Amino acid sequence: MVDFVLVSALVSVLFLAVLQVGLALYVRNTIISCASEGARFGARADADPRVGVARTRKLIEASLSARFAQDVTAEVVDAAGVQALAVRVRAPLPVLGPFGPDSGFDLVGRAFLERQ
Repeated sequence: MVDFVLVSALVSVLFLAVLQVGLALYVRNTIISCASEGARFGARADADPRVGVARTRKLIEASLSARFAQDVTAEVVDAAGVQALAVRVRAPLPVLGPFGPDSGFDLVGRAFLERQ
């Protein structure tokens, strides 16, 4: 009886830890995808980097939550002699369910500018 309780507690903790790692990876991959899409949208020839920021925020809010889209910035960077738009998202890292420290992820999506 005692062995069952101890083993089931350990298995339950391991199961919850695996679920939490899966949630953190899902949030990370979703934010990277949204940042990349926002960078491609803002790097068009007729667009402004602010359009990429707005698009990234909209995609993150639709996919996850507005909590993850609070700190989104864009800047034009030099990538080996070619100008690129880098959209940076700083989002919370989900540690206990969706809750966690506010500065957990610092993710960047890049796209080459079309107007070169």
